[in-house]
Amino acid sequence: MKWLGRRGSGNIDDRRGMSGGMVVGGGSIIVIILGLLFGEDATNLLSQLPINDAAQTEGRIGSPTDDAGKFADVVLGDTDEMWTKIFNENGETYQEPTMVLFDNSVSSACGSASSATGPFYCPSDQKIYIDLTFQEELKNRFGAGGDFPMAYVIAHEVGHHVQNQLGVSEKVQRMRSSLGETEYNRLSVQLELQADFYAGIYANYIQKLQHDGKSVLEDGDIEEALMAASAIGDDRIQKQTQGQIVPDSFTHGTSAQRMKWFKKGYQTGDISQGDTFNARDL
Repeated sequence: MKWLGRRGSGNIDDRRGMSGGMVVGGGSIIVIILGLLFGEDATNLLSQLPINDAAQTEGRIGSPTDDAGKFADVVLGDTDEMWTKIFNENGETYQEPTMVLFDNSVSSACGSASSATGPFYCPSDQKIYIDLTFQEELKNRFGAGGDFPMAYVIAHEVGHHVQNQLGVSEKVQRMRSSLGETEYNRLSVQLELQADFYAGIYANYIQKLQHDGKSVLEDGDIEEALMAASAIGDDRIQKQTQGQIVPDSFTHGTSAQRMKWFKKGYQTGDISQGDTFNARDL
């Protein structure tokens, strides 16, 4: 993906190098590590943790100067432009999210987390939280190298922000108390797959962008994203971590499902086709 020299969002709260306040302890990490890995709405899993308001300190606001930070800023800028356009076309106003960059640990309005939890979105403060070293984990642990998997991660988290603005996340959360675990897990899968679809919409959008007369999307970018989607499917992660697959406990979707919905968003570019909640065949 071509990103050098392109405009960033400027909506970055860079807390790298700062103390993150409370660090979530061992038992809690085990509870949330797989759930938050690669982008679950943080409300369900972090709401059980204490909030340390004093630790929610802003860092450097604006566009970062290092390459990893600049890349994340550019991707967020792309999503800002895309979703502003889509919302305007539908008579709505898009509220741009803030991306918090951190290392080691961080405090949010949803609670505190460590880098081990992976990227997450907190609807309570409408911020995306990400440790940029996650790109190395994508490459080394999941075999998803290149820069576009990280763009996919960010676009997926922005997808949760869109769901929050549209009221989808709130509806799902309200249903939590009336559903059994298996039924609620299915809703969670549908929520996550829709965020994957929105990440595909982003890929469709930037394939039409040009910078210095050249396409922003490069050969191999889509394949990198699909590889990442496959690598972080519930079935594949459970096989690696537990040695067995338990479909009723899926919260994000299988590798095949995540690839399918990202690809559908990429191929159609049509937000109206992303209703995972009423899809007969996910």
